[in-house]
Amino acid sequence: MALTLATRRGTYCDVTDELKRGKPPVSAQQIRLLDEFDLIYRTLCTLLFNYVPASGHPGGSISAGRFMAGLILGCMDYDISRPGREDADVISLGAGHKTMGLYSLWAMRTEALRIAAPRLLPREERLRVRLEDLLGFRRNPITQTPLLKKLKAKVLDGHPTPATPFVRLSTGASGVGIGSSIGLALGALDTYGGNAPRVHIVEGEGGLTPGRVSEALAAAGTASLKNVVLHVDWNQASIDSSHVCRENGVPGDYVQWTPAELAYLHDWNVIFVPDGKDWQQIFTAQKKALEMNNSQPTAIVYRTIKGWRYGIEGKGSHGAGHKLCAEGFFDTLRPFTDTSQGPLPRCETSGQKCRSGKDAEILEGCFWESLQAVRKALEGNRALVGMIVERIAGAKERLDRSRRKPRRNGPKIDTIYEIASQSAGKTPKELVLTPGAATTLRAELGRVLNYYNKKSNGALFAAAADLLGSTSLGTVGEGFAGGYYNAAANPGSRLLATGGICEDAMTAILSGLATFGRHSGAGSSYGAFLAPLGHIAARLHAIGNQARQALEKGPYRPIILVCAHAGLKTGEDGPTHADPQPLQILQENFPRGTMITLTPWDPQELWPLMAAALNRRPAVIAPFVTRPTEKVLDRKALGLAPAHSATSGVYLLRGARKKNAGVVVLQGSDVAYAFVEEALPLLDKKGVDLFVYYVASVELFDLLPKRMQEKTFPEEHARRAMGITGFTLPTMYRWIRSDKGREMTLHPYLKGHFLGSGQAHMVLAEAGLAGKSQFKTIMKYLKVKG
Repeated sequence: MALTLATRRGTYCDVTDELKRGKPPVSAQQIRLLDEFDLIYRTLCTLLFNYVPASGHPGGSISAGRFMAGLILGCMDYDISRPGREDADVISLGAGHKTMGLYSLWAMRTEALRIAAPRLLPREERLRVRLEDLLGFRRNPITQTPLLKKLKAKVLDGHPTPATPFVRLSTGASGVGIGSSIGLALGALDTYGGNAPRVHIVEGEGGLTPGRVSEALAAAGTASLKNVVLHVDWNQASIDSSHVCRENGVPGDYVQWTPAELAYLHDWNVIFVPDGKDWQQIFTAQKKALEMNNSQPTAIVYRTIKGWRYGIEGKGSHGAGHKLCAEGFFDTLRPFTDTSQGPLPRCETSGQKCRSGKDAEILEGCFWESLQAVRKALEGNRALVGMIVERIAGAKERLDRSRRKPRRNGPKIDTIYEIASQSAGKTPKELVLTPGAATTLRAELGRVLNYYNKKSNGALFAAAADLLGSTSLGTVGEGFAGGYYNAAANPGSRLLATGGICEDAMTAILSGLATFGRHSGAGSSYGAFLAPLGHIAARLHAIGNQARQALEKGPYRPIILVCAHAGLKTGEDGPTHADPQPLQILQENFPRGTMITLTPWDPQELWPLMAAALNRRPAVIAPFVTRPTEKVLDRKALGLAPAHSATSGVYLLRGARKKNAGVVVLQGSDVAYAFVEEALPLLDKKGVDLFVYYVASVELFDLLPKRMQEKTFPEEHARRAMGITGFTLPTMYRWIRSDKGREMTLHPYLKGHFLGSGQAHMVLAEAGLAGKSQFKTIMKYLKVKG
């Protein structure tokens, strides 16, 4: 029986067949001007690598240059005067290392408008990328070189961040950018419906090899995200290989598919461009992509040459290039200098200083002189400038004519934050739990998020690593269309399929979704898997939210990473799953205000903690919730602080009668329930007087004013406390300041080994964290402490 691919919704075509059937889209005169455009573009890429110095990725920037030029001068609808315009098409660099190319395109675009149509530019200079700003490529914000200061040049990050106009996402980290860009497209599509802005993703074949990319491609194909267009710069060269993929019967060094095969496998339309340097093929392919009407995403695969006409081709030009001011550098520039108004500076007057790169001011001066030569070349080419201006003006005219409007009854994300700001101290009556009832932390989190989702008309999407039911996150979609979201067939669902067991892509997609600004997303898996696997995308999401403040002041746009089945109570699954380490991966490992972890112990704490976290608007909220059923306790009858006390992050669960009483700090639902239900009765029987604190969120505590922090958890208590945690020992260092207190703190690895399998109470007993063990250790500590 032969193996063949079943029929797909996506289609395949070779662009040369399209050209045979129709009129070429670009005139000979336009091609001549586009060639001149590309020559200046390649010149800028060459200058940037030389003068940074020797930093960046010239090869891929050059090989992608022509089709990226096609996007900004051809098929994209956007408004250059308003970089943040929501209804505009977006170009998103999955291949973040191509930033020197992106910045060069942006600078050329701005320069042409400065010369011939300044009225089209953004009014505020901070919303432009100018030739002057190229001096800031890969520079640190504290750089104080003379021209950088004099010309007020922006610093431009080595990989894209939203600190740069027209950049929506932080990308470039090992395939994350494709997933986050797909999430951005999802946000646009669910907001605008059939006439949604398009997201044009730029990536190379090497950038398709990370596993999270296959996950993201599967998600987009499955969900029919028709507004995604992936532009693949297939140059066959990575850092270490010059034959990444299988091609013409020759096995690839890394993978045995072509980019076209990979995209088609995942149900994408595929348009193959045999010559990615050919303007007719480029414009025909991009026009064809816009005409696709089968509701599937589209990939255009351009066969290119990395480092074309740079003098160094293939892998040698990936993250490397000509030595500083070497002859090869000037040879590469000769096509430009031979047609411009003279040669570029060679810095001979500076002797060897420029060549060695030791004198930053001389190097900067040479760079600026070279950029001024580019400026003169543009100023002297009115035909080229006229073409650029005409095409940029056309992009805005098309956008205005499209009259894209958000759909009626669409998501209202602000409702979530309004509710959170008003009700952290009062649980809605629908969510109030009755003492004595049985429930799980994961179930209550699902109910809380569903409450927000209904109130916001579906502003929350939920996804899981094949665990929607198991982690109770599927509850988020109740009251909406059943099944998984599909933009064409089931757009009312709020449940996303993100490729299956795919924590990586899931987090990336949710980050892009939230970045669009009309939604948030919640994703769940075992905490043991989600904390490490989602970390990179979560970190880039935090970077993006922080970087965006440079251009657009405003609150962050949170995603929710539900670290479910957390801790030792997942004991039946064994130490591979019941892992105490995930909290340490996220807690206090992000800049203040960008990440909030939540460690509730009582299901009654879920509403107040989530409301408090949403009210703080971090980039990432990571609640850790357990799997087993718990009894809802009567906290008042037990002499425990009310659940809403958790909003301070650290709170006094139970006070002491005497000021010099012992201090115990708890963290984790597993150990807290063992303490309250087992250890506390024994301590009360002995008449032990204790201050008992619970750590519900380190980051919420850190966001309190210093005076309130000291009042809530006095430093003097930290110096005489011992701890009990279901997580790792370092997560307690903040609260346990003495050597003796840390020595006697109970934690899962106290006995020096990973724990075994079994029911929760057995694993806790093995770790020495059961109630009786807690009681004995507390008594011992009090005796030692005197």
